[in-house]
Amino acid sequence: MLLLVVGPSGAGKDTLLDAARAALADDARFRFVRRVITRPADAGGEAHEAVSDAEFAARDFALQWQAHGLRYGIPADVAEDIARGRVVVANVSRGVIAEAASRFPVRVVEITAPPELLATRLLARGRESAEDIAARLARAVPLPPGVIVEAVQNDATPEIGAARLLAVLNRAAADVARR
Repeated sequence: MLLLVVGPSGAGKDTLLDAARAALADDARFRFVRRVITRPADAGGEAHEAVSDAEFAARDFALQWQAHGLRYGIPADVAEDIARGRVVVANVSRGVIAEAASRFPVRVVEITAPPELLATRLLARGRESAEDIAARLARAVPLPPGVIVEAVQNDATPEIGAARLLAVLNRAAADVARR
């Protein structure tokens, strides 16, 4: 199963994914995907495989998309793990969910938080103006119909948010094992 993690900026996706990755490091049922991105490795944010545009164009990907002037990719070898019954966890753009669902068994985890908490977190980053943050929070991207979606509220401590995400991941692994 391909478990697609989505959510608005400031929801804490990277924090919760890092905690889940650490908690499940020795659990062979899961693979946490390291994205390939056309941004420098030292640009901050998640640990990713940094590549040039030319290197990106020469690679094969299970999924790829563009956002914020960058190209993102999920390595093609995830298909092998999915076929073997592993839960492959990937942080993606909502825009690739429909394509992913047409090619793989998919479940979506939407990590979110109340708008006022998202705004506070984004302001604390100091990367955007209040106007930019308001515009970002006003943007709504619907999820495609027919896809299983589980919401994870990240409105408490990181430990509570991580426990909520781990519960979803373990349910997904149990569902795969039943098939």
